[in-house]
Amino acid sequence: MAGGANPVKAILFALGANFAIAVSKYVAAFITNSGSMLAEAVHSTADCGNQLLLLLGLRLAKSPPTADYPLGYGKETYFWSFIVALMLFTLGGVFSIYEGWHKLHQPEPLSYPLLALGTLAFGIVAEGFSMWGCVGEVNKIRGEQSLWRWFRTSRNAELVVIFGEDLAALLGLTFAFFAVLVTWITGNPVYDALGGIAIGVLLIVVAVLVGIEVKQMLVGQGVDEPVKQEMLAFVTEQSTVERVLNLLSLQLGPDVMVALKVKMKPTGSDVALIENVNAVEAKFRERFPQVKFLFMEPDLHE
Repeated sequence: MAGGANPVKAILFALGANFAIAVSKYVAAFITNSGSMLAEAVHSTADCGNQLLLLLGLRLAKSPPTADYPLGYGKETYFWSFIVALMLFTLGGVFSIYEGWHKLHQPEPLSYPLLALGTLAFGIVAEGFSMWGCVGEVNKIRGEQSLWRWFRTSRNAELVVIFGEDLAALLGLTFAFFAVLVTWITGNPVYDALGGIAIGVLLIVVAVLVGIEVKQMLVGQGVDEPVKQEMLAFVTEQSTVERVLNLLSLQLGPDVMVALKVKMKPTGSDVALIENVNAVEAKFRERFPQVKFLFMEPDLHE
């Protein structure tokens, strides 16, 4: 759930950084003939496309509900985030492994290694800036959780994807930097090829982890447990509610659907009961503004 985080801000940080990095990498790869550098250039290009797809998903998710889609289009963000995970796997990971394998069997000497190292150092700084922006947004919503725990439980697909991309990019740039450095020191281009393969494996691992998390959201997760407990406590505290019998939720991108079954305190009339239910619903929406669809049913038994 997005909460106070702004995923668009994190996406724009990443898009700006990756565009600048991609241009510098292509120039350096052409001049230096580095397989690791070319793998990183393709990776950054794929990341730029990925961020544009995430922005598209956020835009489409804002479409109003229709007769065919009565709960709206909030899950568009999950679909496009899953596509991004697939692209990270195919365009980034598979190509990097292919390029590294090709260089391993047909090694070529490295040209202008200092240029390659300088470009990669620039990339590390720029990607670090992007990661700083992403983590800043993540920190607004993760509370006391570790980053790994947040990654496994988050319902914000865009931030999960951007965090995964930025982490993969930083580690990949580091791999490429050391691969080029060792190649320059030893004069053996095999290290450069192995660097490209290592980057590809890294991207595939991150893509699989991101894909698993987004797939869970796409299938249909409820709100995370702390938010659910907060909702239950809020309804229970209402003076007109005797007991919460059941609460079901469904995360719909930035929006949430909640279905409540509650045992209301006796009122003596049907009209008073309906007014009490409406009052609880109004307070619930005010307390949890992310809840776009709320269905509250008074009952006596679960």
